[in-house]
Amino acid sequence: MTSDEFEQIVTNLRLRHPGAGVSCPRFSFSLLMKLPSPASSSARAALLATVLTALSPRSGRAEDAVRYKFQDYQELGGRVAVKVHGASVEKDFGTDNHLKVEGVIDAIAGATPNGQPAPAGSDQVPLASLTERRKAWNATFAHQFPRVNVAIGAGNSRESDYVSTGWSLNTLTDFNQKNTTLLAGLAGTDDDVRVFHQTPWEKKRGHDVIVGVTQLLDPRTSVTFNLTWGRQRGYLADPYKLVQKDTEIFPGISLPLTFAENRPAEREKWIGFAALNRSFPELRGAIDLSYRLYHDTYDSTAHTIDAAWFQQFGERLIFRPGLRFHDQGAASFYHYRLDGTAIVPVNGPPRPQGPFYSSDYRLSALQTFTYGAKLIWNVTDALQVDAAFERYDMRGTDRVTPQSAYCRARILTVGLKFAW
Repeated sequence: MTSDEFEQIVTNLRLRHPGAGVSCPRFSFSLLMKLPSPASSSARAALLATVLTALSPRSGRAEDAVRYKFQDYQELGGRVAVKVHGASVEKDFGTDNHLKVEGVIDAIAGATPNGQPAPAGSDQVPLASLTERRKAWNATFAHQFPRVNVAIGAGNSRESDYVSTGWSLNTLTDFNQKNTTLLAGLAGTDDDVRVFHQTPWEKKRGHDVIVGVTQLLDPRTSVTFNLTWGRQRGYLADPYKLVQKDTEIFPGISLPLTFAENRPAEREKWIGFAALNRSFPELRGAIDLSYRLYHDTYDSTAHTIDAAWFQQFGERLIFRPGLRFHDQGAASFYHYRLDGTAIVPVNGPPRPQGPFYSSDYRLSALQTFTYGAKLIWNVTDALQVDAAFERYDMRGTDRVTPQSAYCRARILTVGLKFAW
């Protein structure tokens, strides 16, 4: 799921993802140091709470809590499989201070497209095996001033070939008798990338800024509008992705040679987000709708529509079906194959002056559909259990890249929360 598709309610990316487009989702509780989700606004949470009392926001229910999450992500066709264990602890210090510490361990194994085109006579793109284990942590401390909530965060993620350190600073300011909430935030990452075909580690840095507003229109309805700008600099390529081109090695003799991809050393992105949340007390339910527009300097534009319904059964059960649709255009330098182009690829370190080229299917024109349901059971006032099942389907839309490059997956998540 891309650095642009899943930064909201479900964050399905690893810290390391270098692309502009989507990838198959990794897990839904990544510890990426990022700006707050638009869906997390206290005003919108308060609106849901008018019907779904079990989902009331922290600001109205101070509590200490421990959580555990397990997620099993399986791509069909024996491709990538990910098993994730995550835990968090939350602690209030008085009425104005709150600390949250999270940790994740995940194991990844399987195979994924390496960028080479399918052999002649076949539509199956070559796959490369991968195994990885990641450990990550994140901590956030928030202080409630009379009208402003300030939260600072720090985190770290480590893999055998990637180390990421991040920070964040976010504020929520209430106006108009708490009917209007302004959001402002900053976040940054400092990453080290191990490139297997060269000795020194490469650097990658990123910064993001977000501003937004949530307005309570009436006791049942709220709207949210956010704008985000971000910039990444440094090594933005994927060192494991290749491009292929028939290259003449002797007069009249050509061979299909592979080369490392070459991406720009800087990428800027702009994100616009709009959401509507409305409760229906007579139905004991609420709907959450959102639209997200994404554009970056890779010339990739994406549209994401997200819809979820929260239905309460009895006093302790909540059922939440959801659907997400994502459509993105290709990066300007994406090529399924380089044959027939004027590009002359060469091996070696990245070349910021270009030419740029990549055959990473995540940068192609594509669409994704995510659909599923979640069940939340409040066993007691202190104990909550939840389970979710989702299907993730990706398909290419450029009519050139074979459908075998794109993935389909099932995602099973179970969670446990104990609060006191």
